[in-house]
Amino acid sequence: MSEQPQANEHEQENVEAQEEQEQEQGSQEQSIEAELAALYAELEAAKQTVEEQKDSVIRAAAEVENIRRRAAQDVEKAHKFALEKFANELLPVIDNLERAIEFADKENENLAPVLEGIEMTAKSFVDAVAKFNVEVINPQGEAFNPELHQAMSMQPSADVAPNTVLAVMQKGYTLNGRLLRPAMVMVSKAP
Repeated sequence: MSEQPQANEHEQENVEAQEEQEQEQGSQEQSIEAELAALYAELEAAKQTVEEQKDSVIRAAAEVENIRRRAAQDVEKAHKFALEKFANELLPVIDNLERAIEFADKENENLAPVLEGIEMTAKSFVDAVAKFNVEVINPQGEAFNPELHQAMSMQPSADVAPNTVLAVMQKGYTLNGRLLRPAMVMVSKAP
């Protein structure tokens, strides 16, 4: 009889050992599943970080390109309009030469060579500034344009349509299409 209790004991030990093994195996499987879940979570977090970094890099590259483009535009404008102040200082000189020609005594033969010299000087002056894209606005007979002309007075006229430039008191000028000074004009109005 002593053999049977020993066999039962041995069987029970085997059952207990087997249960312990199954518990260990179950806990190992749970442990592996937990580890796997943690790794998947880390992987998803890493993927999210990579996507955010990609977006950040793309935005930074776009910002750099915008800055580069703005800088190029600023340099282009600086080149185009660097002469603006200088040209504005020269305009009164051109005006004075034109006034001298306009009010000179053209009947006096003694002044003819002087008048011719002033005319040549004025023409060469206008040609010189034209080389640097300073253009004259002389709107005589044209429609009034408030972007380019400054109306000094209005005069009734039946000969021309309303808002037509009757007289130019002072010519205007542009530099590369930008207005330096508007033309001062007299504009017609309906009688």
